[in-house]
Amino acid sequence: MGFSSRGMAPQATVVYEEGPASADGTGRYFMGREIARVMSHRGAAWLERADREREEQPDVLIEALGLDRDDVVADLGAGTGYFTFRIAPLVPDGRVYAVDIQPEMLRIIEDRALEEGFGNVAPVLGFETSTGLRPRSTDLTLLVDAYHEFSHPREMLASIFEATRRGGRLVLVEYRAEDPDVPIRRLHKMTEAQARREVEAAGFRFVENLNLLPQQHLLVFERPAE
Repeated sequence: MGFSSRGMAPQATVVYEEGPASADGTGRYFMGREIARVMSHRGAAWLERADREREEQPDVLIEALGLDRDDVVADLGAGTGYFTFRIAPLVPDGRVYAVDIQPEMLRIIEDRALEEGFGNVAPVLGFETSTGLRPRSTDLTLLVDAYHEFSHPREMLASIFEATRRGGRLVLVEYRAEDPDVPIRRLHKMTEAQARREVEAAGFRFVENLNLLPQQHLLVFERPAE
């Protein structure tokens, strides 16, 4: 099995590699991890499945964020807005940027925001290498079950870092790869060690793993204040 490195920016210390593709993988590797295939908008119903609340306990996750009324939150990889619309009522004086690279997902969010009167929800079209957010515009970025699908994770982490205010947070939620009993395909899970390795390389400081969720890591990172 052969791998071929692909060049990146001269200052980069890591490279993407091309290698054998798994059944649900891309054959593209970052820091030794194969990047998973992106879930299409055609799978939107799965994001709103009835069992998700029991499986993931979103209310526990959101309470753990400790949001203030005026916080600006980026829900990155927002999908159908499952978390966007749970967060929006908690930041009435702030804003929730619902970021996704699929326009079809953003239309779902936009329609619901208009229908239900969420004036503080702003759909944002992201890109493979950028969040599409302004520099230092967010207090918190939430990434739930999405990071492992990013085709350009190094560039995206750099973009998240740039969009985060000093002292702001990145909260990364991924299914635990350490637990073989978590019924999720291998490439759609991550170990804490792998997640920390990738995120800390972008300049974020690891704060803690809250260990509150039944099947997922709840990893908190911070952009240093200085």
